[in-house]
Amino acid sequence: MNKFYLTSAIPYVNAAPHIGHAQEFVYADVIRRFQTIQNKDVLYLCGADENGLKIIRAAEEKGLDPKEFTDQNGEKFLQLAEKLQVKFDVWQRGTSPRHHQSSQLLWQKCAHNGDIYKKNYTGLYCVGCEAFYTGDELDEKGECFEHPGRKLEEVTEENYFFRLSKYQEFLTDLITSDKLKITPDFRKNETLSFIRQGLTDFSISRSRTRAKSWGVEVPDDPNQIIYVWFDALNIYQSGIGFGWDEKKYEKYWPADLHVIGKGINRFHSIYWTAILKSAGLKLPKGIYIHGYLTVDGQKMSKTVGNVIDPAVVIDKYGSDSIRYYLLKEIPSYADGDYSERRFREVYNADLANGLGNLVARVAKLCEKSNFSLDVNKKSGIGVFYPEVISLISNYKFNEALLEVWKKISAIDGDINRQTPWKLKGQALSDSLNSYVNGIIRIACNFAPFMPGTAETILAQFTAKPIVAGKSLFPRIS
Repeated sequence: MNKFYLTSAIPYVNAAPHIGHAQEFVYADVIRRFQTIQNKDVLYLCGADENGLKIIRAAEEKGLDPKEFTDQNGEKFLQLAEKLQVKFDVWQRGTSPRHHQSSQLLWQKCAHNGDIYKKNYTGLYCVGCEAFYTGDELDEKGECFEHPGRKLEEVTEENYFFRLSKYQEFLTDLITSDKLKITPDFRKNETLSFIRQGLTDFSISRSRTRAKSWGVEVPDDPNQIIYVWFDALNIYQSGIGFGWDEKKYEKYWPADLHVIGKGINRFHSIYWTAILKSAGLKLPKGIYIHGYLTVDGQKMSKTVGNVIDPAVVIDKYGSDSIRYYLLKEIPSYADGDYSERRFREVYNADLANGLGNLVARVAKLCEKSNFSLDVNKKSGIGVFYPEVISLISNYKFNEALLEVWKKISAIDGDINRQTPWKLKGQALSDSLNSYVNGIIRIACNFAPFMPGTAETILAQFTAKPIVAGKSLFPRIS
């Protein structure tokens, strides 16, 4: 069995999760389920980014110790994953002693290669990104594009730096050749454009004073704390044994795929791969970069008051409903929008009137005729449509669902043309056999996207006899 090591971005746990976190968790879970069905030995890792100034300041605002604060918020992310039917095989915390040990080992390997040095530095720091920026990387107001309206801090201190400039040609060749496959292509081109502007060395530590002693200590220098990105990215390795379980690490590393949002592409495609190269470690094989979610056409913001708690939506409409919306309605490669109004429209049109109505119609026909599928004729079980295999493999989830939807429409069309309620005997049995196998195959193709719904449909249509059940998706009035 081939392994498939999958990660999603390690979220900062400086606040409760929002619907954008749900989006990424669901994207990664679809990939995990799809690869598992393809008989891969899948390991899916996520975790909690618990170090850095952002965490300290958020904890101070709440009047909490940073550890207590991250304990509380980290648990909310785990609860959200459970509600979404997302399974993490590993949840690795940045405060774990094993992670600290692993990150110090990574530092030592880069230092041994001569890629870490110390110097005085003055720069503009965005606490939201936990990153320094130069003037030409900011907007016309001198603000970070990721966090507009937030003033950058001018910081002067002595830090350790990583020789990123040394790896410019290497990174260009790596990405151009698709040895590191960046999907979609326009994100690959953005990355190459950034590299070709010229890479500069970047700071990889903070003074213990400014970091308030929170984080991973630099080896042999207790006055410095490892920079949050150097530390956080290593969660991908520390969670599978780097520095503490070499057998597990050798089994799963390198990552087959990192799933991330567009705002952290640079840190993954450029910084992370250069650090791993410096350390003499294997490089990830692929990165899938998705867009952002807006809410009612606006960027999510506490100030605006439009931050959506996905747990509330799940409790109201069900896990599979929100999974479906995020996967079908949001373009897999681009930004998308969530609104309560559009959610209701999609739910009623696609789930209540579409899939739910088809299942109810066919189940009722089967019940009335006492029909059950012959075990030797369950030709739809476990079979993906070729188009769906190709689209999921390229992380085009919305397009894959549209292909499944064509099959739903086709069966609906057959029922309307054949009017099976007028048929009897073998003609009726043949029609029902076709419909039921079609629905079973649809359910199998829905399994990575809406696992609970797929399981319910398969149980209903492989039962003897097939009977009508309660509505899969009661219409929202």
